[in-house]
Amino acid sequence: MGRSVAARGVTGRGALSVGAVAVLALVAGCKAVAVDTEGGRPGEEGAAGRTAAGGTADGIGKPPASAAPAPRTLMREGERGGQVRELQARLRQIAWFFEYPSGTYGASTVSAVEGFQAKRGLPRTGRTDTVTWQRLLAMTREPTRDELYAGGGMPPAAPDKRCLTGRVLCLAKSSRTLTWMVDGKAVSTMDVRFGSQYTPTREGTFRVYWKSRHHVSTLYDTPMPYAMFFSGGQAVHYSADFAARGYAGGSHGCVNVRDEKKIASLFAQVRKGDRVVIYK
Repeated sequence: MGRSVAARGVTGRGALSVGAVAVLALVAGCKAVAVDTEGGRPGEEGAAGRTAAGGTADGIGKPPASAAPAPRTLMREGERGGQVRELQARLRQIAWFFEYPSGTYGASTVSAVEGFQAKRGLPRTGRTDTVTWQRLLAMTREPTRDELYAGGGMPPAAPDKRCLTGRVLCLAKSSRTLTWMVDGKAVSTMDVRFGSQYTPTREGTFRVYWKSRHHVSTLYDTPMPYAMFFSGGQAVHYSADFAARGYAGGSHGCVNVRDEKKIASLFAQVRKGDRVVIYK
């Protein structure tokens, strides 16, 4: 029976028709596979055709790659803190911020960030996002403590153990601060400026031996209001120069205070004989 069926399926050119192939496959017990007139299998394209994932081997028809995440805002106007202070100090290093770092993200900081962004083709938002921050980090170095507190306001250093008993003017050179301490408790703290490299403020333990409210230096002919002398001609006193110029200047060995109200209050509280401790 198989031979007669096959004979009828032979064409005049000696080739099997599509119908004959289907019949032969069925009779032989094989699984029938539909074929198209091009000789391929509908829905299949081989190694060079479609991939199992539904795309094609040459990339045509692949799902689009996921977009990069949008920059995340790190700091914006109105915020305060150490990172804002670092931002300002870094912007000062490359002449985009001209004020002292304050730790407050105000209008001047917004303006500086906008300028920095515009110069580098970034969206000019005035907010510090992850992209802006990374660009700034790449162009600057880590600010020193003095740069972070160029205008003052540095947190006071841990008090020396000599400051923990009695009445003491506790002066830390590392933090450029004077802390008035009574029986181990901090009563008040203020920014100070010490002597220059060539006229340094002496370190050690001293005592206030003379107070002069309206003192004028006989050596330099300069006013030294609220002077409290502790070692020779060195004294703690108010300095108008420090108030005007900040840390751009230096003293001849005295301890300068720039807040006149604070030094006036301190002068009223300190007595002759109170200790003065100056340390690094």
